[in-house]
Amino acid sequence: MGELFRSEEMTLAQLFLQSEAAYCCVSELGEIGMVQFRDLNPDVNVFQRKFVNEVRRCEEMDRKLRFVEKEIKKANLAILDTGENPEVPFPRDMIDLEATFEKLENELKEINTNQEALKKNFLELTELKHILRRTQQFFEEGEPDFHLLQRLLNTYISGVSLSCQRFVAGVIGRERIPTFERMLWRVCRGNVFLRQADIEDPLEDPTTGDQVNKSVFIIFFQGDQLKNRVKKICEGFRATLYPYPDTPQERKEMLAGVNARIDDLQMVLNQTEDHRQRVLQAAAKTVRVWFIKVRKMKAIYHTLNLCNIDVTQKCLIAEVWCPLSDMDSIQFALRRGTEKSGSTVPSILNSMQTKQTPPTYNKTNKFTSGFQNIVDAYGIGSYREINPAPYTIITFPFLFAVMFGDLGHGALMTSAALYLVLRESRLMAQKNDNEIFTMVFAGRYIILLMGIFSMYTGLIYNDCFSKALNIFGSGWSVRPMFGERGANWFTTLSENHVLQLDPAVDGVFKGPYPIGIDPIWSISVNKLTFLNSFKMKMSVILGVIHMLFGVSLSLFNHLYFKKPLNIYLGFIPEIVFMSCLFGYLVILIFFKWVSFDARTSKDAPSLLIAFINMFLFQYSDPSNKPLYRGQMGLQIFLVMIALACVPCMLIVKTLVLRRQYLWQKHLVRLFLPPHVARAVMSSSVYQQFNFTDVAVHQAIHTIEYCLGCISNTASYLRLWALSLAHAQLSEVLWSMVMRIGLSSRSFGGFILLVFIFFFFAVLTVAILLIMEGLSAFLHALRLHWVEFQNKFYAGQGFKFLPFTFESILDGRFEE
Repeated sequence: MGELFRSEEMTLAQLFLQSEAAYCCVSELGEIGMVQFRDLNPDVNVFQRKFVNEVRRCEEMDRKLRFVEKEIKKANLAILDTGENPEVPFPRDMIDLEATFEKLENELKEINTNQEALKKNFLELTELKHILRRTQQFFEEGEPDFHLLQRLLNTYISGVSLSCQRFVAGVIGRERIPTFERMLWRVCRGNVFLRQADIEDPLEDPTTGDQVNKSVFIIFFQGDQLKNRVKKICEGFRATLYPYPDTPQERKEMLAGVNARIDDLQMVLNQTEDHRQRVLQAAAKTVRVWFIKVRKMKAIYHTLNLCNIDVTQKCLIAEVWCPLSDMDSIQFALRRGTEKSGSTVPSILNSMQTKQTPPTYNKTNKFTSGFQNIVDAYGIGSYREINPAPYTIITFPFLFAVMFGDLGHGALMTSAALYLVLRESRLMAQKNDNEIFTMVFAGRYIILLMGIFSMYTGLIYNDCFSKALNIFGSGWSVRPMFGERGANWFTTLSENHVLQLDPAVDGVFKGPYPIGIDPIWSISVNKLTFLNSFKMKMSVILGVIHMLFGVSLSLFNHLYFKKPLNIYLGFIPEIVFMSCLFGYLVILIFFKWVSFDARTSKDAPSLLIAFINMFLFQYSDPSNKPLYRGQMGLQIFLVMIALACVPCMLIVKTLVLRRQYLWQKHLVRLFLPPHVARAVMSSSVYQQFNFTDVAVHQAIHTIEYCLGCISNTASYLRLWALSLAHAQLSEVLWSMVMRIGLSSRSFGGFILLVFIFFFFAVLTVAILLIMEGLSAFLHALRLHWVEFQNKFYAGQGFKFLPFTFESILDGRFEE
């Protein structure tokens, strides 16, 4: 269990790999994912490293596979994903893979080129077919229009017959027709005649594959000058012009030939598309496996570029960070790699002594990973310092539940989390790309615990969708209040909206409710006052306990790192300071609860005023009597002890550190030769102490801690505030929505209740579960990061990032 409460012990190891076995050994290390390679060539340009050509070849193969993948997706084919973990190909297999990918890419490019050319030809023939059909209708149906055209053109050129007129026919985008017509009219000054008709079916663009709406047009004009203008305008508007016969017989013959060619071309297109589909379907079955193989190879060569090559060119030298507990697994992986490569010389793994700070590695599983991510978001822990994640597993969902506590809402949250947990294998296989769903799914165990704890706190608050549950019967009775007039108790209750229950009257208070808050408080007018007092005190108690626990954890860090000075002049003054002030406040809360009963509660003093007077040394306030004998003396003693802890942290620790430095300096000069002593004193070990810096740092830490004890305790009052807000918002939602549906007893009221319940359910999920849940989550996060973790957690380390193929297998294809 040690690795759970503290980061793994790491070691820096030197790895000697034979050149012929290096590839396979690194491959095996990537499969187990237990070593982090250091770059031993930081000053070498990436283009000058030994395996840069192999990396480029892998990138080229990756590019070809991305092209194939793009074509598969364009064809709306599904890429087969069986979850297979293919082995890394040997270096000699790279040539075969390159040849396979080259052949596949060239075949697809050739098919695409031919298909595009065929589609372009098919489009031209289709457009020509529409031109021949529609313009023939113009000639057959528009004979009077041509006489009008003759008169218009002869306005400027007299004596010219219709048979001498010229015309062009073509196809243009339907949206360009109005602008095209205006431009013809203005440039040609009205000396042209345009007829156009829409093509009903959209045509496919052979380049983009988009469906385009086009129109057929024919333009009549007179003379070569207008002819040139018309053609330039058609070119500017991207209109396609086609040759058009002058006689009806020629047009009829051309249309028959075009139809025959279209039929032949359609058959060829179908055969080409079938061949393309077969090629892509075959590629879709293996493209994911190819991706994994290529990117594994690229990752291996990229890692080999981090190694040094010895002068004999027969060995690669690498330096790796690895967990000390996994050294046997790493050695076994190296042996497998050596055997797979056929090498007879084993790889060597030697631990090294180093003063460099190792990376931080906390082993996690699917349950603890979410809580570890919460901690790491604050900061990666320093090497081997205590890990807050195991404690966060309990404290985080509990503090969330204190703010969110509702039995009904907690049950809904638990049900949603259980669905994600029980179907996690199927949901992981689906690989949903939605970021919100991915984030929620990653925190499914956090949500599950938050829901379970919310059900528990909801049971303590006796709150279920803003309603109390009367499971065991109330501990209060009304009848004893009326004495001999007990027979009239029903009349008294019906005629009075507000009655006071006196717990001092025998029989009114029968005993405490077995668990949680008595349901009778749900109908009382002073419910809010009672719950405010209860939840505020509860928040202070939980906050002080949580912070004292955080300070106590710092002791284990000081013991592990063997810093007794931090224990005597750090931990002890801190724990005493907080215990004397805020720990004493918690004791006062419990003491007041057990010292006053129903008859004496009216005379109970205010804890808030008593705590303020404790700091002001004011004990002559007649309105606030002492809680117990000797209260003044004990409180003065506690305040003086707390104040005495401040200079211990502020001044004494700094002076002791300075004294230790001077004593070590004196010993060095006393027992070492002068030249050795000067070398030692000039080293970084003795250069690092600066009295001013240490004094300022200690002053900041002391002031921050002492003031933080006050502000952090007040910060835990958010537990009270958000709990009250959630309960009141739930009650408002019930009274404003559900009460309307429950007010009617008729059949129409039942129909209304169905719609109102739907509205109520949507608002409950959207506001009370999602918005309120997110708010409580963020506040619980803040309480852990600021109020809890800063008592013992430095978070100044860097994360252990092992070389692993896991990201490729997960489908992310990270490079």
